[in-house]
Amino acid sequence: MEQFQIETAQNITINQNTSHLGERMVAYIIDGFVIFCYTILMIVFLISLDIDLEDQWAFYLILSLPAFFYYLLLETLMDGKTIGKSAMNLRVVKLDGSKPNFGNYFVRWALRIIDVGLTSGGAAVLTILIRGKGQRIGDIAAGTTVISEKKRVSLKDTLLRELSEEYKPIFPQVTLFKDQEMQTIKELYDTAKLNGNHKIIVSLDKRIKEVLDVQTTLQPIEFVDVIIKDYNYYTQKM
Repeated sequence: MEQFQIETAQNITINQNTSHLGERMVAYIIDGFVIFCYTILMIVFLISLDIDLEDQWAFYLILSLPAFFYYLLLETLMDGKTIGKSAMNLRVVKLDGSKPNFGNYFVRWALRIIDVGLTSGGAAVLTILIRGKGQRIGDIAAGTTVISEKKRVSLKDTLLRELSEEYKPIFPQVTLFKDQEMQTIKELYDTAKLNGNHKIIVSLDKRIKEVLDVQTTLQPIEFVDVIIKDYNYYTQKM
């Protein structure tokens, strides 16, 4: 899973996990199946109306609009997700960390004609593989990408952090915290990094400095990470 970095206005660097190509393809297949089922139901409904063929085409054009605008509508209304993306825990985001607007979603949707329609998905696959930030042509034009919101369970998902034998702690004051307090700090920090929420990280940075009465030149995202590691260092040595 590749990562790309977001540099916020507060000079905080946040890593985001881009989605795997395979995950996006599965999401695309799910969305395609949803559109297919809707289309079949729509045709069955039109047949059941038993209306003139000429009127039937007019109804078909009207009822086919939801399928035609499927990606644009759902990504706009579901905060960057479709049914397929939701199933695969994927989301469309802007590269600068902010939430895409309708214009971004519209550009992505419009360029699906090139990415998927005219090239049967070949242009999208090739661009994603070459670009390195999970971007197809529509994403490049819209300034967006697709990230994975899946949590990878590892040692980092517990209170413990893996520390190298050469690790040197910086803030011995961290022992003032209790395990439950540090667990809360770690959960807030990890969630904020995953979601690109720099405000929570800045708040943690400020509160920890107040409690420990320390000053540092470290960026908030670096400082909170060091605090978690230092706590693990000292509690593992006790």
